[in-house]
Amino acid sequence: MTQTTQSNVAATSKLAGYFFAVAAGTLWGTTGPLSTALYAEGAQLTDVGFWRILLSVLGLAVYGLFRPDLFRIDRRGLLLIGLVGGALVALFEVAFQFAIAGVGVAPAVALLYTAPVIVAILARPLLGEALTVKRVAVAVVVMIGVALTVNGHTTSEGDPAAAAGLSTTAAGILGGLLSAMGYAGSTLLARYAVPRYGAVKVLFLELVGGTLILALFLPLAGHTPMPAGSLAGWVYIMALGIGAVLGANFCYFAAVRRIDAAPASVGASVEPVVGALLALLLFGQGLTWFGWLGLFMVVGGVASGYLGEASTSETREDRLETVGSGA
Repeated sequence: MTQTTQSNVAATSKLAGYFFAVAAGTLWGTTGPLSTALYAEGAQLTDVGFWRILLSVLGLAVYGLFRPDLFRIDRRGLLLIGLVGGALVALFEVAFQFAIAGVGVAPAVALLYTAPVIVAILARPLLGEALTVKRVAVAVVVMIGVALTVNGHTTSEGDPAAAAGLSTTAAGILGGLLSAMGYAGSTLLARYAVPRYGAVKVLFLELVGGTLILALFLPLAGHTPMPAGSLAGWVYIMALGIGAVLGANFCYFAAVRRIDAAPASVGASVEPVVGALLALLLFGQGLTWFGWLGLFMVVGGVASGYLGEASTSETREDRLETVGSGA
């Protein structure tokens, strides 16, 4: 293979990497709009997360038929990832639905994007990572952006969640913060577990654990998950499970095989913008000018933080093994 050919192959691979990263962010961005559509079909907030991760588990189980190693795990990994990681996934899935219904898609995702701030803060005592001036600056920008986005949210009469009164604003803000804590916890856990077990196996075990925990505790709390009552409802659930979980994560895995983890994360940061635009077009969930400003502050702050964390000394194999489990 000539040097020119090798250069062309590398350029094509890099372009494909960015495409997969943006595709991952786009699929993650459909979570809020699809959940909102499910509310219109009569789904309860606690049902949405349960059914979507159950379908994701079934999808990964089918994948495991061709990759039997997916089902091989030691006891320590089973307890740590399945139990602790599963609890974090369960927290995220329920809390994020309250956020979407309470404050709208764009503010919910903006609140979720405080997760990198939480990770930066907790990584110091838990992982010994430095809390640098740049990390603090990014945290300040993101928090200001979140405040502007939450306060710049508007709704219309066509918004199913607002019409049904499924969640209050206060519950939505609390749900957004709790979902960010769940996501941040999963990220910190992934930094330990993924190099040891692999990204797909960690994702599978967390989803299995989360499904079992929700299946146990939701009925005890008086919220037994009910199947969707319409074909449209099942279509939305399948899109949430197969698309916004499995499709998004595998697109992200494909991205980091081709480009650095930091630019892949930046590409995936289109998530809140996609969610906000879909919510505006489909349900009339708009943002004021300062709401949009806040949203782009969140995206810009997180993106710059990811770029700042890039390490030129990482090998491509290391990058693949340090991928998180996604949202």
